[in-house]
Amino acid sequence: MTDTVISSASKEVVIGFERPFVMIGERINPTGRKLLAEEMKNDDFSRVEADAIAQVSAGAQMLDVNAGIPLADEPALLAKAVRLVQSVTDVPLSIDSSIIEALEAGIDAYQGKPLINSVTGEQEVLERVLPLVAKSGAAVVAISNDETGISEDPDVRFDVAKKIVSAANDFGIQTADVVVDPLVIPIGAMGTAGRQVFRLVRRLRDELGVNTTCGASNVS
Repeated sequence: MTDTVISSASKEVVIGFERPFVMIGERINPTGRKLLAEEMKNDDFSRVEADAIAQVSAGAQMLDVNAGIPLADEPALLAKAVRLVQSVTDVPLSIDSSIIEALEAGIDAYQGKPLINSVTGEQEVLERVLPLVAKSGAAVVAISNDETGISEDPDVRFDVAKKIVSAANDFGIQTADVVVDPLVIPIGAMGTAGRQVFRLVRRLRDELGVNTTCGASNVS
């Protein structure tokens, strides 16, 4: 049995095979939300605060925090968002960025053990992100794509996940602290995607012993 423990300053969430489903709210993300992006750039975090409170009230057990805004100071914005969200909620956070400096700033601002979102199978990304995960003692989302992109073949996505888990172990990161995103392909693009991802999740659990996460609405 594999348990992934994520914590805030006062609350712990455990992701595991025999554990209840964990919902991660993802509204705090300026991508595709022009008004939120503009507000955050102008140091207005009122919508971030409102979204955090609303998602927890709706049942989210964790929150993902992203501050990816072009031409903005993402490290500073992410650190401020993390501190604000932790001041108004007690749930653990997923710190979300593709910029290593932003991840560092978010981790430095965080109280507890966060989930880092994310690392991929690209060698350059592995070498940048995994040392930070190991140093901070965080857990990490492992996304099953690499330099070749997202494969429709579940065996290829499994192999990418296996590569990431192995690399994480090499950096001293426990398998329990790697949560694999097997990448749900929309049914509109591939009719067998739903059944395929269930088989892949089972294989990841049985063969690699890892927990998984995915965007539930992606399959639609």
